[in-house]
Amino acid sequence: MSDDQPQHSPLAGRRVVLGVSGSIAAYKAVALARLLLERGATVDVAMTTGATAFVTPLTFASLTHRPVVSDVMELDGEQQIAHVELAEGADAIVLAPATANLLAELAAGLVGSAVTAIACASRAPVVVAPAMDAGMWTHPATQRNVETLRGFGHVIVEPEVGALASGLTGVGRLAEPPTILEAVERLFARAGDLDGLHVVVSAGGTREPLDPVRFIGNRSSGKMGAAIAEAARDRGATVTLVAGTMSVAPPRGIHVVTATTASDMREAVLRVAPSADILVMAAAVSDFAPKRAASQKIKREGGDLQVELVPNPDIVAEVGEMPDDVRPFLIGFAAESDDLEANATGKLRDKGLDLIVGNVVGGPFDAIGSDENKVTVFGVEGPLSDWPMLPKRQVAERLWDLIGDRYRKARVPARPRTTRSRRR
Repeated sequence: MSDDQPQHSPLAGRRVVLGVSGSIAAYKAVALARLLLERGATVDVAMTTGATAFVTPLTFASLTHRPVVSDVMELDGEQQIAHVELAEGADAIVLAPATANLLAELAAGLVGSAVTAIACASRAPVVVAPAMDAGMWTHPATQRNVETLRGFGHVIVEPEVGALASGLTGVGRLAEPPTILEAVERLFARAGDLDGLHVVVSAGGTREPLDPVRFIGNRSSGKMGAAIAEAARDRGATVTLVAGTMSVAPPRGIHVVTATTASDMREAVLRVAPSADILVMAAAVSDFAPKRAASQKIKREGGDLQVELVPNPDIVAEVGEMPDDVRPFLIGFAAESDDLEANATGKLRDKGLDLIVGNVVGGPFDAIGSDENKVTVFGVEGPLSDWPMLPKRQVAERLWDLIGDRYRKARVPARPRTTRSRRR
């Protein structure tokens, strides 16, 4: 690493509090502390009592050349309460590893350790990297606590799948230090980079009624669209989510428009698109709908059922044809079972998109309903990225890095928008 690299890092000159809890993965926090230091950050370490059973405070003190706080009542060198001083002075708080117990305390606002006391007393952004056994991670209480922390605005670096301390293999392994570092750097690099922009995201699937109780739909969960909307919110955008059927709750702090059918979604998108700076069409809109929906429940005694389907309007293509002065920067999605590049780039060209996000459905990388996704982003010049399978929130962050950069380049000089209304 060159001598001048830290000054170009968004962490240069930042003060980061690293909170370590009692997990066998605590040894990775040592590597994370070193990475933060190499990027130019000042690192203060706070530890729970359980954490000191895995790594000694002396290890961190020797590395950071700063005292380690492990007692909520501890005083610093100036006889100030140490956890209060760290909470007030932190530019960011990183909790890694975060055990199931730590997540529960944070979600409930309990301050049983120096780590939770700092996190609760500070108004700095918080990055949480959980680590625990697979059963603990998937337990409904843990997932509820994680969602609560997301609602607080905390960034969650999802645990990875791999060998666990129990000897089992599953999800719960602490993300690798470079992955956590990337999340911390993005925290500063992206802060406010969408401020002042109105972002519209469509998410979920649509349901086309066949009769009063049946419908034609798809398996879309809406998780990817929700992650994209949440990430845009955290970057300072005003966000409108056009929500189809979703298996997850919409993120807090955004405006939600419900759209059950393709027709509903078309109406909602065309209504809000002219006030949008960026439109991300992540919804899986049904391509076809029954020509006629029965007014009464269809009985099986009638024998074979024949349903005539008609194509639904192509919403993203309609937006792509809008005049330049009202057309938002437009991103589409393409879920394909084969020939991803050919099909995705064809859609990008035919529908007038600025970017398209492609992913393969079926096979080992089928992301429908999953918490992870593997995508390739295409521009008019061809593939721009081909990321590995990642948690959908991480995919969303990388997408916004790319979308934001392309949007700014496309809007220089910026097109006039002074007469446009904007939802706040």
